[in-house]
Amino acid sequence: MRRVLPPAQSGTPVSPDEAQALFRALRDDEALLIAVSGGPDSMALLGLLARWAPDAGACQLFAATVDHGLRQGSAAEAAMVAQACAQLGIPHAILRWDGPRPVSGLQEAAREARYRLLAEEAARRGCRVIVTAHTQDDQAETLLMRMAHGSGPGGLACMRRRSRRGALQIARPLLDLPKHRLIATAQALELPFVTDPGNSDPRFERARWRRVMPALAEAGLTAERLALLARRMARLEAAIAQQAETLRAALGTGAAEGVDAGTLFAAPEEVSLRVLGQLVTEVAGEAAPLRLERMEQCHAALRAAASEGAALRRTLGGCVLSLDRAGRLSMRREGARRRGIHPATS
Repeated sequence: MRRVLPPAQSGTPVSPDEAQALFRALRDDEALLIAVSGGPDSMALLGLLARWAPDAGACQLFAATVDHGLRQGSAAEAAMVAQACAQLGIPHAILRWDGPRPVSGLQEAAREARYRLLAEEAARRGCRVIVTAHTQDDQAETLLMRMAHGSGPGGLACMRRRSRRGALQIARPLLDLPKHRLIATAQALELPFVTDPGNSDPRFERARWRRVMPALAEAGLTAERLALLARRMARLEAAIAQQAETLRAALGTGAAEGVDAGTLFAAPEEVSLRVLGQLVTEVAGEAAPLRLERMEQCHAALRAAASEGAALRRTLGGCVLSLDRAGRLSMRREGARRRGIHPATS
């Protein structure tokens, strides 16, 4: 473990008044589980919430640290957090990730395990909200990663200040703050913190993007501007979702019974694309993930066929989509056939 209290950074600590504004949306929650890794961001969050809670009425704080056991010193880091929580009077639990580790996709598996363990701890403590210390820098990195993966508006909206994960809500009150301000806050509150060597390990995608962030900032693509783009994409996503809900209601019948392709494809492309995905999910469920590129290809082929009064059959996400010459689009679960485009036989 590396305990770090580095020299003063170029950042202004979060003031009590600012913290009041950041945590205002948490005031109605009776109990909060704070996810604390031991890094500067989460330690700052821990200290700020501990200072804020006495003025927040009945709000009760709990904290948890997930020890993934992926590197030497992780147990000592979790113990450091436990000691800090004890000094702040916040009940703390160390959650250990046991079991086999995947050969590939380790970070994603660790993330899933982390949220599963936190959800179990939240249920044990009677918390319906988990509070995380995601920052503006995290948001910017997430946006770059999703752009590289070809995400659509929903993915580019990135993390929200408040989102749902199963029966729980995830709150991210620090999402608009840059990391250097959280470092300054942890220092001002005299809280120890650690640095994770994985944050700069080029084997990990996020770390590779983190390394190029300074060069992007010099070109004007700062973390602040990237995070602003994510907020704008979130607004766009909300508008698309609302229009998609209206269109789905207008189509009426279920996907298995068939919908009017003319009505579907008359809507703006992004809206009809969204509804097409919903229809596929209604039939095939969530088992087969829908890749945006495949969705776009299928959407374009069906729309072109519908405009020409042609019949077409195509598979997508574990579902067979059949467009007849009358402009009726129906769907059924895919069998053991090869996926692709199939000219209709009728």
